[in-house]
Amino acid sequence: MTRRWPVIPTIIVLAAVATMIGLGVWQLGRMDEKAALLARYEAAAGAEGEATFPLQGEGAEVWFRRATLLCETPSRIEPVAGTSARGQKGWVQRATCASGALVDIGFTRKLATPDWTGGTVTGVIAPGPRLVADPAVAGLQAMARPDPSDLPNNHLAYAGQWFFFAITAFIIYVLALRRRGR
Repeated sequence: MTRRWPVIPTIIVLAAVATMIGLGVWQLGRMDEKAALLARYEAAAGAEGEATFPLQGEGAEVWFRRATLLCETPSRIEPVAGTSARGQKGWVQRATCASGALVDIGFTRKLATPDWTGGTVTGVIAPGPRLVADPAVAGLQAMARPDPSDLPNNHLAYAGQWFFFAITAFIIYVLALRRRGR
């Protein structure tokens, strides 16, 4: 008597393998998109002149450009993990302006909130968007400058993972079928 292939489990496994291969191909496409995006950011970082600081959630085309912002009456200043211009780890003091804009005003090794009531800040627009003050204000130290090369383009690794998952699922299913046939 010949054994029949399990139809429904085979369809499910093949659909899963096809989905994983599709996700791998999609990640390869994202790799090219991310490379183009990083190239735009590199060009923006070297652009002359200042950009207008964007509203929240907008303005990715001006990230890594210099800008000036009037931060009136910050509603709060809170420490977030950060790095100084000299590579030290510690705290970046982030102010939320009355306009809703975020401004990293400077680096410190202390958690104490600086005494800063706002003012005009010049710096570099970082993802978020937020303005990274350059020079730092409120007597704080300079922060590491936002750098587009810090943004990873790891989509090739993700694609490789999806292809590996697809191959692994297929091999495991074939081995399970062989074992079932014995």
